[in-house]
Amino acid sequence: MKFVDIKNDVAFRKIFGNENKKEILISFLNAVLELTKGKLIRKVEIKNPFQLPEIKDLKSSILDIRATDERNISYIVEMQVEEPDGFDKRVQYYTAKQYSAQIDIGDDYPKLNQVIFIGILNFDFFDGTNYLTRHLIINQKTGKQELKDLEFNFIELLKFNIPLCELNTLIEKWTYFLKNAPNLDIIPENIDDEGLRYAYENAAQHNWTKEELLAYDYAGMRRQDEKGKLILAEKKGHEKEKIEIAKEMIFDNEPIEKIMKFTKLDKETIMKLINQMNDK
Repeated sequence: MKFVDIKNDVAFRKIFGNENKKEILISFLNAVLELTKGKLIRKVEIKNPFQLPEIKDLKSSILDIRATDERNISYIVEMQVEEPDGFDKRVQYYTAKQYSAQIDIGDDYPKLNQVIFIGILNFDFFDGTNYLTRHLIINQKTGKQELKDLEFNFIELLKFNIPLCELNTLIEKWTYFLKNAPNLDIIPENIDDEGLRYAYENAAQHNWTKEELLAYDYAGMRRQDEKGKLILAEKKGHEKEKIEIAKEMIFDNEPIEKIMKFTKLDKETIMKLINQMNDK
């Protein structure tokens, strides 16, 4: 049995946005928020359910699932594979926008309900070694959470290193699934939660249609292409910096051997620069 990579655009949306298996999203929310009996989420309405995307539409690098529960609390579940510039500000803006969009101008503020953000990050962002962190608005003096309508939760996958045999809590089992699914051959024996078992079953490639697998493969290739473009841009930036340093050293009449040693440029490149500078 082979499982898909949950960090893939199509896989993430298909599993968590499955209207026919809402138990998956409910289980995940209860696990992340560490809700106990009496406070467990029982029902959710998925606002943007999964639909097989047209390949040409696979452009978004921000993958989110939006839902509300029976108390009308809104949830944003988002996957971020690469760290974008201004990530922290975008998360706060996005959550605040979801909060304010609940009412129209002139409506009463008491109609506003809580918005809870859950970010799954494939990069390190916060200080410390905890893979799961919760960020609340609290009174600095008393430590009380008196402003409760905005809450931010983050799972940093790179910080999670608990082996399969030591998984105890449901959130540990969920995080293991998110990080390690594509490396597994079978559903682990210690999966006793209905929602998480459904997630594994939905992640099994033999349960996907040819069209879904095609979209999944394309999304993976697109992500690799984007990563390649960033690496190339970084290389070009370093190369340009080396060229500028070499020009300064040539202008200062530094020996070619010294320029080569300092910039790591080859002799042919440096000679071309010398000729270009002499022609001006």
